[in-house]
Amino acid sequence: MCGIFGIHAPDRDVARIAHFGLLALQHRGQESAGIAVSDDGHLMVLREMGLVAQVFTEERLRGLAGQAAIGHTRYSTTGSTMWTNAQPSVQHGNGRAVALGHNGNLTNTSELRQELVASGARLRSTSDTEVIAAMIARDERPLEEAVAATMRRLEGAYSIVLLSEGKLIGFRDADGIRPLALGRLDGDSLLASESCAFDLLGAEHVREVEPGEIVVVDAGGCRSLEALAPRARGALCIFELIYFARPDTHLAGVELHGARVRMGERLAREAPVDADVVIPIPDSGTPAAIGFARASGIPYSEGLIKNRYVGRTFIQPDQALREHGIRTKFNPLDELAGQRVIVVDDSIVRGTTTRKIVGMLFDAGATEVHVRVSSPPIVAPCFYGIDMATRGELVASGRSVEQIRDLLGATTLAYLSLEGLQEATRRPADTMCRACLTGSYPTRVPDHGELAKLRFEPRSAVAPHL
Repeated sequence: MCGIFGIHAPDRDVARIAHFGLLALQHRGQESAGIAVSDDGHLMVLREMGLVAQVFTEERLRGLAGQAAIGHTRYSTTGSTMWTNAQPSVQHGNGRAVALGHNGNLTNTSELRQELVASGARLRSTSDTEVIAAMIARDERPLEEAVAATMRRLEGAYSIVLLSEGKLIGFRDADGIRPLALGRLDGDSLLASESCAFDLLGAEHVREVEPGEIVVVDAGGCRSLEALAPRARGALCIFELIYFARPDTHLAGVELHGARVRMGERLAREAPVDADVVIPIPDSGTPAAIGFARASGIPYSEGLIKNRYVGRTFIQPDQALREHGIRTKFNPLDELAGQRVIVVDDSIVRGTTTRKIVGMLFDAGATEVHVRVSSPPIVAPCFYGIDMATRGELVASGRSVEQIRDLLGATTLAYLSLEGLQEATRRPADTMCRACLTGSYPTRVPDHGELAKLRFEPRSAVAPHL
C-alpha cells in the first residue's frame, strides 16, 4: 500500500517531522523507508531496507537539513523487495532533479517504460515509481506543466509526493483510488496518506487532495491546480476502509473505527449464531468484533494474544514470510477451552492466516469455531496497489462459501454482504472502487486479467507486457 508524507516548512526540522509522519504511516509498508529533503533546491535522499525506526537514527536525521521533505514507507506491488526499489526515487534529466514517493500501482507501466528506455533513459529499479519520476524529470516544460502532462499519460492508481526546484508537490489520479490528505501545522503545509499522521504532529487535517488535483507548496504558499477532470464521483479503494488505513484515520469524511464497528454490527444481524464468546483476530478485526458482540449480546473477549513486535502478515512480501509471521504472531488463551467461539476478522484474502488460527483455536480446546468476516468475499485481483494481483492467490475465487469453510476447517463461515458493507461506510457505492469484491474496475486493466509483480525483474518468468 505504501505510506507517503510531505512537508514544506523553511523554519522547521523537516526531516524530523517527516520521520514522525512516517512512524504514523508504518502500517502501510514495512519493507523499506526513506526521506528526501530539498535544501535550497538541492536534493538529498536517505533510503534503506527496514522499518522507519531502524532506518533513521538521530545522526542520520541531523544530516538531512532543508526547507522541504518527503517520506515513504514501502509495500511492494511492482518490483521486488530490494534497495534499488526503495523510495523516494530520484531521477535527473534536462537540468531537473526529482525525488518522488508513490502509493498505488500503474497499469500501463510497460508501455511507458519502453518509451523511456528507447529515448535513452537509464532506469535502475524495477518499480513503476521510477518511471513516473523519470517522465517528470525529462520533461522540458515548467515543473507544474510537466507534472500535469505526466498525469495525463498515467493509468491506474497513484497518490504522489514530489520534491523538485524547491517545491513540494502532491497529486492524485483522476479516480482518487489511493488516499492523499492536505494538512497544516501552524502556517506550514503537509501532505500525508492518512490524517492520523497529522494527529501525531498536532497538525490540522484541512481536506482531501481531490482526484486529478495538483497541490503545489513553495515559498509563495500553497496553491491548487486541476490537472485532470475527476472521473464520475471518484473511486476510493474500499479496502482502505475495511483494512488498510488506521482506525483513527478520517477518510473521505468517514471515521474508520466507527465504520468498522458498524460493519460488525451489520454482520451480527446478517449471520447470527449461538456461541459463548466473540473474539477478534487482532488488531484489524477488533472494531468489527466489538460491533458484532454489541449487536448480538454475546460477550466480547480478547481470546488471541498478539505479539505486536511482529509486522502485519498480509503485507509481508511473500507467502513463506506470511506463514512464518502467523505462527509467531498469535497465541490463544486457555479460557477458550470448552467454549463456542465466534472469531471475527476484517477480510480473508489467501486464507492462510485464518486456516491456521482456526486450527490454533481448536487446539486450545474450543468446541466450535464460527468465522465471521466483516467484508464480502474477495473474488478478483487488485491492480491498484494491493499485493493480490492473481486470481490463484484468492481463496474465494472459484470457491463457494461452503468450500472455503471446509478449507478453513471452521464450524461455520459467513461474510458481510456487499450492501451491508456499503451501508456501514455511509458512502455512496458509486464513489468507491469495489473491484476486488465485484470484478468491476474503474480503469483499463490487463486483458489477461493478471499483472505480475516481478514482471520487470531480469530473471522474471513473466513477460513484461500488459
